[in-house]
Amino acid sequence: MKLFKYLTIIFLSCFIVSCGTNSGKNKSDIAIRINAKENTISNAEILILSIENLKNHPIDSVSYTLNGKSIKENTDLKNIKLGNQNIEAIVYYDKKQQKVASKITVLNNEPPKIYTYKIINEYPHDIASYTQGLEFYNDTLYESTGQQGKSKLRKVDYKTGNILKNVDLANQYFGEGLSVINDKIYQLTWQNGVGFVYNTTSLEKLNEFKYGKSKEGWGLCNDGKTLYKSDGTENIWLLNSNTLAEEDHIQVYTNKGKIVEINELEWINGEIYANRWQKDGVAIINPENGAVIGVIDFSPLKKLVTQHDALDVLNGIAYNPKTKTIFVTGKYWDKLFEVEIVK
Repeated sequence: MKLFKYLTIIFLSCFIVSCGTNSGKNKSDIAIRINAKENTISNAEILILSIENLKNHPIDSVSYTLNGKSIKENTDLKNIKLGNQNIEAIVYYDKKQQKVASKITVLNNEPPKIYTYKIINEYPHDIASYTQGLEFYNDTLYESTGQQGKSKLRKVDYKTGNILKNVDLANQYFGEGLSVINDKIYQLTWQNGVGFVYNTTSLEKLNEFKYGKSKEGWGLCNDGKTLYKSDGTENIWLLNSNTLAEEDHIQVYTNKGKIVEINELEWINGEIYANRWQKDGVAIINPENGAVIGVIDFSPLKKLVTQHDALDVLNGIAYNPKTKTIFVTGKYWDKLFEVEIVK
C-alpha cells in the first residue's frame, strides 16, 4: 500500500509539473546561432550571429539587439559590458515575424594584473569597530560599522584614531558601506532594504532611501556624480545621486568567470577598488564594463595587527585626495594602514 501511494504521488507530481521531455509543439522553428562555445565569448572577439531556419522559411530580413540595443550580425565586443547579456532576433518572413532570444556570457580578454603594496604609515584604529565602510571627505575619515545592535556612523581623526562624532543605528539595522557626495553621507544597511542620508558636519539623519533590484547593501562609492553599490553578488549598481534610483548595473568578471561577494568599494582615479568578502584582498574594477583589471593581495597585513579571538577579515579601503594615498583596515583591527600600491 505504501508503495502504491508513493507511485501515485510521483505520477500526480509529474502530471502537475509536466514530467518528461517537451512535446515539441511549442518549440520554435527558428533559433539564433552564435559563434561562441557554450555561449561564452571574450570581449576581444567579434560576435557573429546567424539564424537557424529549421523549416526553411523564405526569410526577408532579420534584426538583432543586444540588451535592447540594435546590433549587426558581426559585432565588435570591445565596448560591451561583461557578464550575462541578452540577444534577441526578430525574423521577418511571409509577411510574418517571429522573435527569438538567447544569452551570451562575455568575459574579459586578459587576466587581472597582480599588485602588492608598501606600507607608508600605521595609525591607531578602534579595535571594537566591525568596519564596513571607509571614506575620506575634506581630510576627515568617515566610517560605518556593522553588527546587530552595535552598528555606527562616525567621524574619525585618522592620525590619532579619536572618534570626533558618533551616531548609533537603531538595533534592527546592520550597518554596511558608506560614501560621501554633495556634502551628504550615504550609508547602507545589510538586509533591511534601506539606506540613510546624513549631514556631513553634524551627522544628523536627513532622509532614507529604499533599494531596488539590489536586494542587500554591501559597499558604496561614488565618482562625483554617480553612486556605485554592491549587493554581495557579482553586480555593482549605478544609483542616480539625486533620486537614488538604480539606473543601471555592471557585472564583475575576469577572463575566467564572475567574481561574487563584492564588498566595500572605493573610487580611485577612475577605477573601483573593491574588497572581496573573506579574501583579504582588493579587486581593481573597470567601471565601464565590470572587468577585474587588477588584484592586490593584502593578506599579510592581518598578521601585523593585535591577534585576538574576534579578529576578522580585511574590510575598509579609502583614498585620501590630500595625501594621494590609500588607507586600509579590517574588522576588529587596531591599526589603519596607509599604503602605496606596487606592481
